[in-house]
Amino acid sequence: MGSIFARAQGEYRNFTGTVRMFMRLIPILKRPRRTIGDQIADLARRHGDREALIQGQTVLTFADLDARANAYARWAMAQGIVKGDVVALHMGNRPEFMVAWIGLARAGAVVALINTNQVGAGLAHSYRIVAPKAIVLGAEMAHAFATARDQLDPCPPVWIEGGKANGRDLGAALDAMSPALLSAAERPDLTIDDLCLYIYTSGTTGLPKAASISHYRVLAIMNGFSAVMGARKSDRMYVTLPLYHSSGGLLAAGAALTVGGATIIRTQFSASAFWSDIVRHEATMFQYIGELCRFLLNAPESNHERAHKIRLCCGNGLRPDIWEDFQRRFALPRIIEFYGATEGNVVLVNHDGKVGSVGRIPFWARPLFHTEVIRFDMDSGEPVRGPDGRCQICDPDEVGEVIGEVRRGTTAPTSRFDGYADKRATSSKVLRDVFAKDDTWFRTGDLMRRDAAGYFYFIDRIGDTFRWKGENVSTTEVAGAMSAYPGVAHVIVYGVAVPGHDGRAGMAAIVSDSSGVDLAGMPDFLAARLPAYARPRFVRVRPEMDITSTFKQRKFNLVADGFDPTKGGDPVYFSNTDGGEFRQMTRQHCDDIGSGKIKL
Repeated sequence: MGSIFARAQGEYRNFTGTVRMFMRLIPILKRPRRTIGDQIADLARRHGDREALIQGQTVLTFADLDARANAYARWAMAQGIVKGDVVALHMGNRPEFMVAWIGLARAGAVVALINTNQVGAGLAHSYRIVAPKAIVLGAEMAHAFATARDQLDPCPPVWIEGGKANGRDLGAALDAMSPALLSAAERPDLTIDDLCLYIYTSGTTGLPKAASISHYRVLAIMNGFSAVMGARKSDRMYVTLPLYHSSGGLLAAGAALTVGGATIIRTQFSASAFWSDIVRHEATMFQYIGELCRFLLNAPESNHERAHKIRLCCGNGLRPDIWEDFQRRFALPRIIEFYGATEGNVVLVNHDGKVGSVGRIPFWARPLFHTEVIRFDMDSGEPVRGPDGRCQICDPDEVGEVIGEVRRGTTAPTSRFDGYADKRATSSKVLRDVFAKDDTWFRTGDLMRRDAAGYFYFIDRIGDTFRWKGENVSTTEVAGAMSAYPGVAHVIVYGVAVPGHDGRAGMAAIVSDSSGVDLAGMPDFLAARLPAYARPRFVRVRPEMDITSTFKQRKFNLVADGFDPTKGGDPVYFSNTDGGEFRQMTRQHCDDIGSGKIKL
């Protein structure tokens, strides 16, 4: 009886969640001249005295947010910024960040949200690919900007918010601007099809790409996920993720903001302060991503971790091996896992909390989402096409690439794809003549399987799957197995080239928890969980993991160092048989493997 009730509840949540989302998205398409700036103005009129943005002792009401955004808009127009001009926003996590981009977008600017962790050539690249007419720089970012300034030729005007460090004083300039609502004569002619933001995503070369985010996509992300969460004006969303990323700055911040609720902004994630913050601010929702959940689980127990008012959390990347432990330890009533890319058009939501699933499209909803899983050739790196030249839909539980049909119109509110600043990058993500002549689909670059009930399960990123001994190895599957081994706190799995061998051998970089990790029992442990070809041949033990600000693991340097024990400064261990013990490598071992004296 209990399972029948749970299934009925799951179906109800899927239905109501999907309906709520579409009821919020379709009106956006029917009002093409209403942008996020207009929505904030409406919220200020209805909820002016309610708290909108909070950080420490700083509290901005909706009226404060709206007025300050108007000042930003007038300042931009006074600098000669017109519709379509790019303004780069390089600022840390604070309420001013949200105010700035909303205000600049009101002026018609396309706001490039700069990654605050970048320096030097990488930072200069992010500026160059969008060619900003002006830079709004938080004083806290002045040192980082200085590492790239000489590489910008010409360097656009730099305005400093919060100080005058080698730049113009933006604070004083804003104070001189009227905070009143923009008049009809002042307002640029904007529609939801116009660009609003550039948000940077990972590039295949290691350099970021600037994803084009239209006003429609901004509204869709902020309002759509607010609907998925069933957010209400009494909600208080705790945001610890970077605001320059869509997860923190649009999805999380927008969830409560768009219904008159409060957004609590943390400067940066802290596992030790997470629950005390949530209790102090009486947060009712938070968003997670990637390794954040694992960091919280690995942190010492806190008196606050079950004393909260959280009613749900929403995010992506919660791995099946820790899902139930995470929910149980922190007494979380509901977890909503989702899948989606900043620039993509594939949206999957796990409304009913099925462990391990990134989302579900029931049979009745398939005509609404235009999402398929197609057969993929690991060797060629391309979709499989039949004799008719068309792609082939996977059978239930068959692994393939997830794609989304590119559509426009009120009947397909989740199906838009606006591309990148780089047109070549845009074309590489588009697949044509998929099921019919001239149809267009967005390639996610992700491998998944879809079961008979419509649940999707993430398998791996294309490129993160490698071949060894003629078999495809999923780094995600291997990492999931290894992370369950006693003492392992974090793990990254990747393939490394070995002289004299086809494909790539599996290698793992691990970080131990406070108890340490003993590799002696690992071969037997993995033998019970992984096929022989998938078990790593090499293990690198690291003091800490190199991750991005959104908790994604960096593999570039690890792959480059390979299994050479003289690189990276970490001990490296190897096993030259399917279930053999791990032995610490020396330079001689490395040479013997390279010459074929030691065979894997």
